[in-house]
Amino acid sequence: MKIELSKLKEISDLKSVWPHEAQDFTPWLFQEENIEQLADAIDLDITVEETESKVGKFSADIFAKETGTDRRIIIENQLKDTNHDHLGKIITYAAGKNASYIVWIVKHAQEEHKAAIEWLNENTNDDIGFFLCEIKLYQIDNSRIAPMFVTVSTPNGWKKGQKRLENEELSESKRSHEIFWSAFNEYAWKNQEFAKTFHKRKAQPNHWYSLSIGTSKAHINLVRFSRANSVTVDFLIPNDKQIFDRLYAHKNEIEEETGIKFDWCRMDDKKGSSVRVKDNFTFQKGTDLSEGFDWLMNVSMKIKTIFLKYM
Repeated sequence: MKIELSKLKEISDLKSVWPHEAQDFTPWLFQEENIEQLADAIDLDITVEETESKVGKFSADIFAKETGTDRRIIIENQLKDTNHDHLGKIITYAAGKNASYIVWIVKHAQEEHKAAIEWLNENTNDDIGFFLCEIKLYQIDNSRIAPMFVTVSTPNGWKKGQKRLENEELSESKRSHEIFWSAFNEYAWKNQEFAKTFHKRKAQPNHWYSLSIGTSKAHINLVRFSRANSVTVDFLIPNDKQIFDRLYAHKNEIEEETGIKFDWCRMDDKKGSSVRVKDNFTFQKGTDLSEGFDWLMNVSMKIKTIFLKYM
C-alpha cells in the first residue's frame, strides 16, 4: 500500500495569525492551553497572573509564577527579530518584578542577542535565569496552522540546578517523594479523562504536587504525608478571601455535588485560604498504589469542575 505524504511548510508571516502583538498574541498566549505549550518547551511549570503588568511607568507583557512556588516569571513577546530595545526591557522588567525567570519570545533570535542572553545566564547566579524562544507557525497542505515554540537559549543556572539535583544525595524522604510522584505521573496520565483535565507536571522531590485549574487565582495541591500514612487534596487560594467566601456560600451545594465533606479553612490571620479533604494512604514498599492514585485523581477532577462553577 502506497502512503501519500505531504510537506510541512513554515508560515513566515506571524502577523497573518496575530496581527497585533499586544491585542492578539499576548491574549492568545495567556490562555491555559497555549501557555502550557510554552511551559512544555522550556520545561517550566507556569501559572499566569496578569497581562500588561505594571513595572513603574512601563508594562510587562505577561507576569506569571512558577506553579507551586512563589518564583516570579516575566514573559516578554516580540513578533519581530530581537533588538536592543527589548533586551533592555526584559532586564528592566526582571528588576522591577524581582523575577526569577525571564522568558523572551521572538520571531527570530539574532546571534548578537542570543550571545547576550547566554552571557547573562553565565554571569548571574542560580536564582535567576533567562530563556530565549522563537515562535514558529507550521502547516501541512490546507490544514489548520499550528504554533511551535523553539528554545534557543536556556539558563545556565537552570541546567546547573538540574545537574546538581541529579548528582546530589537526596534525603531518604525527598527520594521517597520523587519516586511517589513519578509513579503517580505514570499512572494518572494513562487515564484519558484526567489527562484532558490537567497538565502533566514534572515529578519533584517535594511532598506536594501542584495542578493548574486554568486560573492564577487558585490551584490544586496534592499533598503526601508519609509518616501519617495520609494524603490530602487542597484547593489553595493564595490571596483572595472573596473567592473563598463565594465558595463557602455554596458549601452545601458543592459538598452535595462532589459527594465530599471538605475542611474549609479561611485562615483569617493569613493571606491565603484553602478547602481540603484528607484520606488514609499506605506508603509501604510493594503496596498497590492504584486505589490511592484513583482517589487523588477523582477528587481533583471533581474539585476543578465544580469549584470553578461557583468561583
